[in-house]
Amino acid sequence: MDELDSAIVRELQRDARQSNRDIARKVGVAPSTCLERTRLLRERGVIRGYHADINPIALNRSVQALVSVQVRPLSRAVIDAFKNFAAGLPEVQSVFVMAGSDDFVIHVSAQDNEHLHAFLVDRLSQRKEIVGFRTSIIFQAIAKHDPAPLP
Repeated sequence: MDELDSAIVRELQRDARQSNRDIARKVGVAPSTCLERTRLLRERGVIRGYHADINPIALNRSVQALVSVQVRPLSRAVIDAFKNFAAGLPEVQSVFVMAGSDDFVIHVSAQDNEHLHAFLVDRLSQRKEIVGFRTSIIFQAIAKHDPAPLP
């Protein structure tokens, strides 16, 4: 990525709904150049998509937690099956496959503590491959949606 690509990405991170013409003006290139660069960024996988940032409380998801999970046996089949199972649950926001003492960290959200507890007991604890899990309630979260290229 060169400086122009980085400038386009920064503008899209700032506001992905702005027009190509506005981005081109802000980064100092012709709209056709900006459009072509943006297309190439998508083709190269730099831009993976455009998303709306939704308040979870507005969706009746006021409780969030990180659940650290250990599974056994550690095999590709078990890891892939659990990853796909977890990603398919409506309470699950993200699934991270980890190295270290935990095999997965799952970001979940629920209506309240009662529903979170039901999710843990009725969904996770029923899985035979899970040998243990720990839950940490999230009080506050600050998410960065604008990573900059590192040198």
